[in-house]
Amino acid sequence: MTDVDYRQGFSPASGPSTANLADILERVLDKGIVIAGDIKIDLLDIELLTIRLRLFVASVDTARKAGIDWWETDPALSSKAARSELRDENRRLRERVEALESDSEEASAAPRKKSRAEA
Repeated sequence: MTDVDYRQGFSPASGPSTANLADILERVLDKGIVIAGDIKIDLLDIELLTIRLRLFVASVDTARKAGIDWWETDPALSSKAARSELRDENRRLRERVEALESDSEEASAAPRKKSRAEA
């Protein structure tokens, strides 16, 4: 074995310079990265279970450019979406109440007409 003497100012040969983690993360978020995979469980050539995994890592702007914005409409993640969902539910309930009230009024008006006609 040979010994290397570093006292004369020579440094050992180094490989290519590596980017730091912040640079790598910035590049991934700027461009985006997709990781995809499928897990299949078969028994005697019969497919029992298939799990499809898709992972898209990107910044919000990059995801929007790719047409992905589900977090804006998910009530669990967006207060604006939650308010919108409550507004829609409120509108549907009001419509149902109005329909029930009009059916009730029609049903109560029908016997009155018959009783007047009989008299």
